[in-house]
Amino acid sequence: MSVDRGFEQPASFAFTPEIRAKADAAIAKFPKGRQASAILALLDLAQRQSGGWLPRAAMEHVAEILGMAPIRVYEVATFYTMFNLRPVGRYHVQLCRTTPCWLRGSEDLATLCKRKLGIEPGGRSADGLFSLVEVECLGACVNAPVVQINDDFYEDLDPARLEAVLDGLAKGERPRAGSQVGRQGSAPQGAASTPSAPGE
Repeated sequence: MSVDRGFEQPASFAFTPEIRAKADAAIAKFPKGRQASAILALLDLAQRQSGGWLPRAAMEHVAEILGMAPIRVYEVATFYTMFNLRPVGRYHVQLCRTTPCWLRGSEDLATLCKRKLGIEPGGRSADGLFSLVEVECLGACVNAPVVQINDDFYEDLDPARLEAVLDGLAKGERPRAGSQVGRQGSAPQGAASTPSAPGE
C-alpha cells in the first residue's frame, strides 16, 4: 500500500468501547476460526469512527482484532470502493456515472458539483465540508440519475434539485432522501400510461 503524502496519517487507532462492542457482536456471528469473515463489518465501523475514511492505523487495529496479517486487511480495503483511504468531507458525494444515470443527465450533475463545490472528482473542499467522487452503479438505475451522500440516496435528480440538496447540507439541514420528484419507490413517474382494455 503506497503512502499518500497529501494528508497526515494518525499514529494510532483503537475502537471506542461502544464501537468495540459492535465489532465483538459482528465477530460473534461467525463460527470459531472464521472470525476473519467479519472484516467488512469491522472496516466499516473503523471508517465511521474515523470520520468517513480508513487510516492505516485503523486497518492495523482491525487486523490485530481478527488475528490477520495487516496485508490481508489492506487487500480488502483497497479492493472495495466503499472504503476511503484518504480523508473525505463531512458530506461525501458519490456521483453515479453508469449508463442509465449518464443517459438521464449525470454529466450535468457532475458539472454542477464541480462548479458549486469548487472541486474535481477525488477532491475535498477547502472547508472540509464536501468531497466528490465518481462511482459505478449505485443500484438505483430506475430512478436515475442518482447521487449517494454519506448513507443517503438522492434520486430523480437534475441540477436544480441537486443544488437544493447541497445547499441544505451546507446549512446543516438534512434534506429528504429518496426520489426528488415525489415518486414512491421505483413506481412510474406521473399517471399510468397503459390504456385500459376495452370494457374496463
